[in-house]
Amino acid sequence: MNNKEFSKRRQNLIDIMGNNTIAVLPSAPIANRNRDVDYIYRAGSNFHYLSGFDEPESIIVIVPGRPHGEYLLFCRERDLSKEIWDGYRAGQEGAIKQYSANDSYPISDLDDILPGLLEGKEKVFYTMGNIPSFDQRMVGWLNHLRNASRQGMHSPTEIIELDHSLNELRLFKSSAEIKAMRYAAEISAQAHIRAMKSTQVGQWEYQVEAEIIHEFIKNDCRSPAYPSIVGGGENGCILHYIENNHKLKNNDLLLIDAGAEYQYYAADITRTFPVNGKFTPSQKAIYTIVLDAQKAAIAEVQPGNHWNQPHEAAVRVITEGLLELGLLKGKLDTLIEKEAYREFYMHRTGHWLGMDVHDVGDYKVGGEWRVLEPGMVLTVEPGIYIRDPKSLAKKWHFIGIRIEDDVLVTKTGHDVLSKNAPKEIDEIEALMAEDK
Repeated sequence: MNNKEFSKRRQNLIDIMGNNTIAVLPSAPIANRNRDVDYIYRAGSNFHYLSGFDEPESIIVIVPGRPHGEYLLFCRERDLSKEIWDGYRAGQEGAIKQYSANDSYPISDLDDILPGLLEGKEKVFYTMGNIPSFDQRMVGWLNHLRNASRQGMHSPTEIIELDHSLNELRLFKSSAEIKAMRYAAEISAQAHIRAMKSTQVGQWEYQVEAEIIHEFIKNDCRSPAYPSIVGGGENGCILHYIENNHKLKNNDLLLIDAGAEYQYYAADITRTFPVNGKFTPSQKAIYTIVLDAQKAAIAEVQPGNHWNQPHEAAVRVITEGLLELGLLKGKLDTLIEKEAYREFYMHRTGHWLGMDVHDVGDYKVGGEWRVLEPGMVLTVEPGIYIRDPKSLAKKWHFIGIRIEDDVLVTKTGHDVLSKNAPKEIDEIEALMAEDK
């Protein structure tokens, strides 16, 4: 992303804020892993969205109409002795030259400067509760202004949820964001192909995970967008399984839910395939239902359709398929109305996707399902999970299948960003038969 992209985002926020307002956004705190070792730092998604600035101990302040510059960045000063140990700091000069801040101050001066910026403003755009320690400082500055009213100081009278405004902006992806997401999806697809090709009976789940991570990192996706799920056999029936420490068995399925993060943007792809490279008849029957359900759901990702239409399409196909196999009994419409499918399909068909794998954005507006619009990106991920119901024949036991793609809403329909990850049965079996 270039500075023009971040500048445009800040201007969009300024347009929402209006006059006589101020927005304050602290960066994410450093998270300690153990003793004197921290987790690799990742700036909060909203912070990066507005600035592209990834250093900790930083504060964004936006003041519409300020004569000396509307975008201020508080950050650490240059300190060569600390940079020897912990790496480069942009400092105040770098914040302005490299990151296009109109002005920049040392983070150590925040208590001296920010109250003066708050003074006289009617509204503060800020999100309480994200960083409690910073909430206390904000309350302290506001109370100071209230207590100084006899000296002619004016305290803001309204705090407005900043996240709500940013969530709405982030829901609609720009061309630059779509480009990053397309790349993340392509690398993720390559990783899934690599996993299919390398999987063998007797391997450990974590060995397959290693192939996926290798593909991510060698292609400049330095981190997965979320902990990878690599679940063989009955582990594929655990929706958020991340232990990845079991041995892969013959005739088992392997469910992999893994996506790369590229320039802060996530991919989220799930594929399910047989460990030995060949679906059994029962596995093929369930897989076909899930694949048909996904195709029906993706077909409903159209501008003007509402958010729930893909889910409704997937539910109908899954219920009908389970009914035909005898895994459900009754009338189709009654089973759908009573949600009988939830014994086997207990989650929704998708979620927003962007800087966060479960990205921001309202699913309902005014109590009604949100209408899909160009620039939105969502996942489509139906599944069927059969652990070990005693009422079912053994051939159905421990079949866990999910198929997930990343779908962009376009002006004329949709674009499957992750389409290069194989999901047709013949395609998967042929790929896994190569070099074996």
